[in-house]
Amino acid sequence: MLLLNEALTNEIRAHGARDYPNETCGALLGLDGPAGDTGGSPRREVRALFPLTNRRDDSPRNRFSVTADDVRAAERAAAVGGLELVGWYHSHPDHPARPSEYDREHAWPWYSYVIVSVAAGEPRDMTSWLLADDRSQFHSEEIASLPGATARHSQ
Repeated sequence: MLLLNEALTNEIRAHGARDYPNETCGALLGLDGPAGDTGGSPRREVRALFPLTNRRDDSPRNRFSVTADDVRAAERAAAVGGLELVGWYHSHPDHPARPSEYDREHAWPWYSYVIVSVAAGEPRDMTSWLLADDRSQFHSEEIASLPGATARHSQ
């Protein structure tokens, strides 16, 4: 289960709308926690975002790319805040909020992958996914909203 407060949800949506018609991307910074009352499923709480620049110059409308330097910068930002790099977010302009085959081929197990659909510049559905350990497929990850917290950004 991915816990995401309303302010951070709104910022992901706004980032997707700002970068439309290109894909947007960024890192999810947070903490992994015990299952608690989630029926045995682990809880991962996103506490900050680390917006990134889509480094893809050949097809930014339907692909995104980050560099090793981007990953290291996100990891440093997480560490400064006492957090971990727990996942990534990106948008799908004029496409459903589900992972593509390209997404699967370029993803890593363990991380949460949040996708927001942006249709004609307006953010729509938002989903989260976890890649199977054997990298064969994504599994849907429930997003639970946390009320009242404010967005915190690193960068």
